[in-house]
Amino acid sequence: MPVKILKLTIFIFCLMSCVALGADRNLVNLGRWSKAELAQIISTAHRIDGPGDRIVALSRHFIDTPYVADSLIVDPQKGERLVINLAGFDCFTFLDVVEALRRSSDVADFPEQLKSVRYHDGLVTYVKRRHFFSDWVAADAAMVADVTAKVGQGRAQVVVKQLNRKSDGAHWLPGIPVTRREMSYIPTRKIDRKALSALQAGDYVGIYSAHAGLDVSHTGLIVKGKDSVMLRHASSRDNVRRVVDVDLLEYLQGKPGLVVYRVK
Repeated sequence: MPVKILKLTIFIFCLMSCVALGADRNLVNLGRWSKAELAQIISTAHRIDGPGDRIVALSRHFIDTPYVADSLIVDPQKGERLVINLAGFDCFTFLDVVEALRRSSDVADFPEQLKSVRYHDGLVTYVKRRHFFSDWVAADAAMVADVTAKVGQGRAQVVVKQLNRKSDGAHWLPGIPVTRREMSYIPTRKIDRKALSALQAGDYVGIYSAHAGLDVSHTGLIVKGKDSVMLRHASSRDNVRRVVDVDLLEYLQGKPGLVVYRVK
């Protein structure tokens, strides 16, 4: 290919990536990654057959990324705006970035996939945002399945939640309607080696919350070794505050239980 044509091709690719990733630099922060490096990460991941293994491989790039809370933006004048931030995550934005990267065909496709993961119908509004982990397996979330009962093998408990309604009747999130939702979780005391073996690498997991109106208190994903089952998550603990791997059972001690979702 002639040098001039090659340079033009690279320029067009970069221009398309800039447009796809947003013109407002306040909403796009690729962290330590360039667009070309992000494209390479997506391309390499596509050579991994299993979706769970792909999730683990993609998420590995973000080990030690700082914990950042409240990174999503609701502008009083412009409303909800799509935020792409690879420089810092909370536990939930960590998962939606990883899942969006898994679904992306290339770097230009990433913003659209992030919209699809983060918002019902891909519509970027506060009301359409998937505020609750169980929204991932709601009606329009056909790519992820709730496998909690399957992993629990008879140990899972079923509860009915009125999501977003506190015990005193107030709302956790103003402007978001209360949703009745039946969900399953595996009590921590019932998670044994058999249940751990039923978990798969790349499973998305939530720490069940006993509080009224909430489904989970924290999220992460499963990483499995020869003799280990680890939770990879964006930790908010004061002495951690970054993406780390921790032993799943140790992390669960003192917590009510586990919710497990799996890519179909």
